[in-house]
Amino acid sequence: MGRASDYQRHKAGNNQSNAYTSFFWDIREDHGESTIGEGVAKFGFRNPGLEVVCAAMPQFSYRARNAQGGLVEGVLDCPDRAVAIRQIEQLHYIPVRIDAVGSEPQVAKSGKNGAAAVAAPAALPAATQKLKIPHGQLLIFTEQLGHLLRAGMTLDEGLSVLEKRLKQPRMQQMTHALHQALVDGRSFSQALRDFPRIFPAIYVNLVAAGEASGALPDILTRLVQHLMQAKNLRDRVQQALIYPAFLAIAGAALITIFITFMVPQLTGFMQQNGGVLPLPTRILVMAHHVITGYWWVAGLLVIGGLVGFRAFVRTDEGRTAWDRFRLMIPGYGRIIRHRYYAQFSRTLGTLMENGIPLLRAIDLVTEIAGNKFLEAKLGEVRRAVIDGATLSTALASQNLFPDLFTDMMAVGEQTGHFAQTMQTIADVYERELDRTVQIVSALIPPVIIILIAILVGFVVYSILSAVFEMTHSLQLRPQ
Repeated sequence: MGRASDYQRHKAGNNQSNAYTSFFWDIREDHGESTIGEGVAKFGFRNPGLEVVCAAMPQFSYRARNAQGGLVEGVLDCPDRAVAIRQIEQLHYIPVRIDAVGSEPQVAKSGKNGAAAVAAPAALPAATQKLKIPHGQLLIFTEQLGHLLRAGMTLDEGLSVLEKRLKQPRMQQMTHALHQALVDGRSFSQALRDFPRIFPAIYVNLVAAGEASGALPDILTRLVQHLMQAKNLRDRVQQALIYPAFLAIAGAALITIFITFMVPQLTGFMQQNGGVLPLPTRILVMAHHVITGYWWVAGLLVIGGLVGFRAFVRTDEGRTAWDRFRLMIPGYGRIIRHRYYAQFSRTLGTLMENGIPLLRAIDLVTEIAGNKFLEAKLGEVRRAVIDGATLSTALASQNLFPDLFTDMMAVGEQTGHFAQTMQTIADVYERELDRTVQIVSALIPPVIIILIAILVGFVVYSILSAVFEMTHSLQLRPQ
């Protein structure tokens, strides 16, 4: 009997605890802001265990950026920081800073006089306009920041970690300035504009697109890929040019020796013997006179051409014409076009996946073009979309993208899978870009070698033809 009574009392206690739990959740669901104290007053019971659990739920104050770039602040009840970050990202915000309520705010390190060392925001641009870092360090910064954000850190925390981790003085100066700009309430893309010699316009505009779409870690990954492609292209071209560059230096030295020493001797010898120089040799002699007597004119022409070109491309019309010409250069223009096709589709797909309106997405992909001619064409595309045309139709009317691109885009518009289709298009043109880079880098060495061979061969032929002419004239001269 004793054991049965104990079992009944234990079961009754469990049922009472379950009833308490049910009442508690009814209070939370039905009354929203009701607390355990209100539950005690209303239902006349108390569960100390539930009060301890609920009282221990921490609060986190956050600062984030919304899709329009505005600053958003609030407080969340979350078990830990990771949950708080996920809740903020679900709202399509970019978390900038998260602090536990009641914890001491982070302050800057004190200077020698004990005062907090706070950099003046107005002085940052003047101090950073001329700051520059190597391309490899920019790649490391972007890659590590993307890793930290994907690991669950906020942008503020990630920059703080990089400021301590990166030991290079210029990198520390840059990350400190970016971190301080965030603390002062500026967006990350606005802070990047203070470093025009480090972050190109495409970098800044892609970050702005990431802030607007709430996909900044994904955009940083795309930037890493873009920087890696640029680095690989540069490395491939440099490796492909090593052997041709060596031949070019050797050929230039040979031509200089021939023109400087051998041509004057041949000319004097032919004049003494009354011979007539062949046409190739006369051309070489004229080149000798021009190089030795009018080299300063060539220098002035080069300097004047560079100054005139810079002045021309600074105008809107000149820059548009030059950017259009770049797209038409064989090989190089194809690389530029395919790179932008992949970049345009990847960025547009990412923006649309994250809920950015189409017109705003077009504005952002226009800003990352880095080409005035493309920007002008995309401006006309935007106006056509406003008038009611689909994006694929507007692009096709401008003859800006290939037919395959616009046809695949049209299929995505019709099926309702536009964002996924744009990602597929990006994959296609990224493969085309890699193949084009391989072909162009493989063609550069033989083309340079052929040009050098033609030039050196002409010089050698000019000299040998003069020697043969002198030998022939000496044989025909009467003894």
